[in-house]
Amino acid sequence: MPLIAQLLTLFLFTCLSFAAWGEKLRIVTEPWAPYVYEENGKPLGLDYETTAIVFKRLGIEVEWQFLPWKRCLSMLEQGQADGALDIFHTDERDATLLYPIEPLSEVEFVMFYANERPHPFRTLDDLRGLTIGTSPGYQYSKDFSESKLFTHEPAPTHEANFGKLVRGRIDLLITDRRVGQHLLDELNIRDKITENPTVISHQSQYLAVRRNAGMDLLVQRFGAELKRFKREPAYAELSARYGADPASQPKSATASSTTIKTVEQQESSAQ
Repeated sequence: MPLIAQLLTLFLFTCLSFAAWGEKLRIVTEPWAPYVYEENGKPLGLDYETTAIVFKRLGIEVEWQFLPWKRCLSMLEQGQADGALDIFHTDERDATLLYPIEPLSEVEFVMFYANERPHPFRTLDDLRGLTIGTSPGYQYSKDFSESKLFTHEPAPTHEANFGKLVRGRIDLLITDRRVGQHLLDELNIRDKITENPTVISHQSQYLAVRRNAGMDLLVQRFGAELKRFKREPAYAELSARYGADPASQPKSATASSTTIKTVEQQESSAQ
């Protein structure tokens, strides 16, 4: 049997195995608007809707769970989930997870500060002695995560982090630019919080699955169909609805957006 026929047979077997046993692909993720979130019990978001469309085209049913990110990672490690949405790629995860070649989206980690207590900066050294709000289970750039210049203070949710920033319990917080801008409107605090233009790191977000039988072909098919969908007008419309750049490549730094870079950052940031 030709190789391509064998691969297609394996993929078909993988799809049928889920249906035959009445099973769905179990995908976990954390609410991360505007990429993925729930509104009145309905899942929404650029990456969620993109992934749902791709899986529908592949004939794969999905069971979604929205959980704190540390719980998502724990379920992956324990085999309680088949995959995770909007996960970053790291060398350490290659042993247990498979990633498609095509990313779902690109993120830019930036800082936000309260207008009453401004802390503009250009380098990590400018953050010396400050307290920075972070999210549990998230890793940022290696330089940022391992820095002893400032205090890293986690909060259970992104909303809680912004609340602490407004009340002066932290000096700045770090999150994705689009996520932060979305929350400024969601929490009605745009007049109280400012985004610092310095980009801590860029990173791609993926749909990754555990290394199980047949999953390698599933990942290949998902990546190919995702790439095809991203060339369609429907994806451009979806991107525009969520205020996202439809281009799959990360934006380069501009004159108003300085990027903190080191050699290690090429493989550092990970959600």
